[in-house]
Amino acid sequence: MAERKLHKAAVTLLLVATVAVAGCSKKSERVYFNGNYYPHKARAVDKSDRKRFTVSIRRADQGMAGAREAGRYGGKQYCLKNYGTSEIEWRVGPDAPDAVLAQQPGRLTFSGECILW
Repeated sequence: MAERKLHKAAVTLLLVATVAVAGCSKKSERVYFNGNYYPHKARAVDKSDRKRFTVSIRRADQGMAGAREAGRYGGKQYCLKNYGTSEIEWRVGPDAPDAVLAQQPGRLTFSGECILW
C-alpha cells in the first residue's frame, strides 16, 4: 500500500514538473512587436485546401502597428510550417487600410493564401 502511494506521488510530481517546464519554455519563445506580445493563431479556411488561411491576432488594442506585424508573422509561420514557403498573397492583410480590416474589440483578423512555386 505504501509503495502504491509513493508511486502515485512520484507520477504526480513528474506531471507537475512537466507542466511547469512546458509553461516556462513557451513564455521564453514569445515574439514581441513594438514591445508588446500579441497572441495570434492561424487556421486553414478549408481543411481540404490548406493554402487559404486566416490569422487572428488578440490584444490588438495594444497598438495597431504591432498587431499588423504579429499577423504578418503568424501568416508566414503558417505557410512555412505547411508548405515551406513564406510567400503570401494577402486578401486582407497587414498592409490593408484600417477601414478594410476585420476588427472586433481587441482582435484583428487577416486572410491570405500561401503561394507555392
